[in-house]
Amino acid sequence: MDSDLERRVQQTGLWLYELIEGESPSVFRKEFWTGKMLEWCMQNEAFKVEMFRFVDVFPYLTRPESVARHVQEYFSRPGVNFPAVLQWGLRAVSPGSLTAKVIARSITHNLHNMARQFIVGSNPSEALPNLERLRGQGMAFTIDLLGEAVVSEKEAEEYVSRYLELFDILDEAQRKWPAIGGGAQQADWGHAPKVNVSIKASAMYSQMSARSFEDSVARSKEKLRPILRKALATGSFVNLDMERHALKDLTLALFRSLMEEDEFRDYPHVGIVIQAYLKDSERDLEEILGWAKATGRHFTIRLVKGAYWDSEVIWARQSEWPVPVFTSKPETDANFEKLADLIMENHQWVSLACASHNMRSISYVMERARDLSVPAGRLEYQVLYGMGEPVRNALRKAGLPVRLYTPVGDMIQGMSYLVRRLLENTANESFLRKSFFQGVSRELLLRNPMDVLAEERTAGPVPARDAPEYGDKGPFCNEPCFDWTIPEHRAGFRDALDRVRATFPIKVPLTIGGSRFDTPVRLRSVNPNRAEEMVGDVAGAGPLEADAAVEAAKAAFAAWRDTPPGERAEYLFKAAAAARRIRYDLAALQVYEVGKAWSEADADVCEAIDFLEYYGREMIRLSRPKRMGHAPGEISHLFYEPRGVAAVIAPWNFPMAISTGMTSAALVTGNTVVYKPASQSPVVGSMVMNVFEEAGLPKGVLSFLPGPGAQIGDYLVHHPDVAVIAFTGSKKVGLDIIAQANRDAERAGHVKTVVAEMGGKNAIVVDADADLDEALAQIVHSAFGYQGQKCSACSRLIVLEEIYDKLVERLKAAAESIHLGPPEDPKNLMGAVIEAGARKRIMEYIELGRKDGTVLVERTVPGNEGFFVPLTILADLPPDHRLAREEIFGPVLVVFKVKDFARAIEIANDTEYALTGGVFSRSPANIDLARREFRTGNLYINRGCTGAVVERHPFGGFKLSGIGSKAGGPDYLLQFMVPRNVVENTLRRGFAPADE
Repeated sequence: MDSDLERRVQQTGLWLYELIEGESPSVFRKEFWTGKMLEWCMQNEAFKVEMFRFVDVFPYLTRPESVARHVQEYFSRPGVNFPAVLQWGLRAVSPGSLTAKVIARSITHNLHNMARQFIVGSNPSEALPNLERLRGQGMAFTIDLLGEAVVSEKEAEEYVSRYLELFDILDEAQRKWPAIGGGAQQADWGHAPKVNVSIKASAMYSQMSARSFEDSVARSKEKLRPILRKALATGSFVNLDMERHALKDLTLALFRSLMEEDEFRDYPHVGIVIQAYLKDSERDLEEILGWAKATGRHFTIRLVKGAYWDSEVIWARQSEWPVPVFTSKPETDANFEKLADLIMENHQWVSLACASHNMRSISYVMERARDLSVPAGRLEYQVLYGMGEPVRNALRKAGLPVRLYTPVGDMIQGMSYLVRRLLENTANESFLRKSFFQGVSRELLLRNPMDVLAEERTAGPVPARDAPEYGDKGPFCNEPCFDWTIPEHRAGFRDALDRVRATFPIKVPLTIGGSRFDTPVRLRSVNPNRAEEMVGDVAGAGPLEADAAVEAAKAAFAAWRDTPPGERAEYLFKAAAAARRIRYDLAALQVYEVGKAWSEADADVCEAIDFLEYYGREMIRLSRPKRMGHAPGEISHLFYEPRGVAAVIAPWNFPMAISTGMTSAALVTGNTVVYKPASQSPVVGSMVMNVFEEAGLPKGVLSFLPGPGAQIGDYLVHHPDVAVIAFTGSKKVGLDIIAQANRDAERAGHVKTVVAEMGGKNAIVVDADADLDEALAQIVHSAFGYQGQKCSACSRLIVLEEIYDKLVERLKAAAESIHLGPPEDPKNLMGAVIEAGARKRIMEYIELGRKDGTVLVERTVPGNEGFFVPLTILADLPPDHRLAREEIFGPVLVVFKVKDFARAIEIANDTEYALTGGVFSRSPANIDLARREFRTGNLYINRGCTGAVVERHPFGGFKLSGIGSKAGGPDYLLQFMVPRNVVENTLRRGFAPADE
């Protein structure tokens, strides 16, 4: 940076500091409860976590005893040792006592005051006097209506109505407002509308997703048009806010598309946000500036640092995606200055709203505006309401145009906003914290962020991680699912759908002993969403082919068993690479053959790759003999060897992932495999075979045997040369396999091992204090994603009576809002079930539910080309009803009302299955109770009950859901091997090696 500019920036910053001499933001004033609370948060990280979680749940607590109980659970439970002053005196009192209620009322009062610190009013009418007070102090506003977390189109319509009402209220009021800046002018400072609102795009459309990009933009525009028309009619300013990174490109596209429409083309009082903490913000800014120049439009760009930093980092790392934000604050600060330069250099087309509390950033913008001769009407400064009052006062004293970002809404609507503000105030890198709490010197705070960055980069390397346990293969990492915000992924998937469909019907032969065969028996695989579309023409095996496949596997076994485990693992890694190369096509094929939506199909392929990578590494780990005991004079080693020929009998609902997982586990442990795909998904099954063939497996090690399940599956189960049976499917078939597998063990000469994963009757419990915005989205996806055809799907919803009516009302609206239809259209969440037999069975259950209970929702899918069944939600059935106990395997959800959480867990456990379960609660005590008492193989707390991830969520159930094994976990491979122990006596004539 130019030395003169840097000198002027420093001088301006010090001058602004002088203008706030002696002032402190109210949030940090220790004489107020909020100030004390934030001080404790900044001094005690554990307290900060509990406090923010309590603030998050607080608006949902409707009774004083609920407040008192949650305070006890968060701050006074065993194992949490906060100072007594931070426990509010509730450790030893009953939540229902008078003392507890008095304390709870005090805390309630203080938390409401804290919320009012950041939220200007609970509704527009209540906010209006505060807005007028701010205007009287010479500061303008922009209003953000909180409550943008819509889960249904009904809620989206209500959100739009709230904005239209807001315009009416503000329009009537503005007619009496003198313009800020004085004189006879009608606009603030001579150019700015008096009414200014900020809108979040996600509230316009409940099904907004980058996957269905064009549909999301089109439907959001339908909601935004009446808002913009109202703005035009009232002469108001509308700003489209920016939210999380997943919605960023949608928001930018929505803004441009809407402003290209004739009725809005020439309206200048609109704005968009650029977040400087995003790594791609410079590219986005250059694109929108190019659009402004090319079209001759004028609008405002609000430049912010960004408010979702913690979440963006976590979301990206959970998805194994690149972190989209700068992970160093000086990088963000430096980028803010760079972007501000770009905007001000183009002031002919765009105005800058400099939104920051950072004196360095503000000073830089002030000086560069002078250098670039930015007109007064092209620049204003924005500050958050309730934060950094000294900063806004300094700007006002300096004669600069100041606008406050003023949220309006009740506490429930404002919670996510409030928690973000608290995180900002207490973050270690917070400018306000450093300035007004830690007392960092002004000179340090005003340093050029590029200089700070240079120092950070010379601070030394990050310490290396511990060496991985998988030798030179490195640690296991999950295969990232497609990030649909990337246009190339959307286009690649569409191209794959066209490419794969053009190959129909695909001819599929058997593969036995490395050779391919056709047979007179033909299996016809069809698209369940378009039953007349033939996906595959498949050769069907009979007993002769099954015998040949087992014989080939038996012949190949000895050599494969003796292949070093590391070499066997390499075949899995090669298969994973082969799957990656055709990943789009593998997923697209599932859209057609088994009716999976885009994301579901992609996740299935990713899980298959994960199994290959994970089990390969696990075999490397398990291949090392384990020294047992330490007695002198002997060496005892435990090691594993394969069992023999494995029959893999796979399901159709995860045709790539589970097929690959069971097959790869059997192969890498040294067994040879006869793989029988489900009759409904033989073409995907052939692709599993092709992937292993491309990896170069020796002949005979893997055979591919499609055929009727009742014939070929039974034949393999009873075959005396089969040593291991790996099965995933229904309870009925699984129990029959377990019963029949060792019917003739003496003739076989061994006891067969059965690895069986069966069904589930999975429940989600919703506590009275649950975050309903989060719970509803997850419930809908868990119950109706992939038509409810997952063994882990939610089929029972158990809700505490305190929130039952509210949840059911919102659930009905949410279920009415999702899109139904063939999943090749990316907007559709739910398509057809797998086959006509499944449709008939599910319809019988629905009719039974209609007869004995109440139908809350029944949505029929338009068209009759496929095996469609209605999306159905039922209520008023007893917990022991057939629909509450039998696995339906379709989009049918039964809702139950219960008095308390203990009863909810009791009902959840009252089933013969134990696969998955979910709990939505913000009560630490109830979460602990669920951990102890909710008997499921996989319990998910505050997330949906589907979507297990290899290694992170080892998956499998017990009772009649399975034998208790955990696919994708550290114990799974052990089932495919025999443990052996070899002990050597090393004592010879009184001498033994010294290193023992």
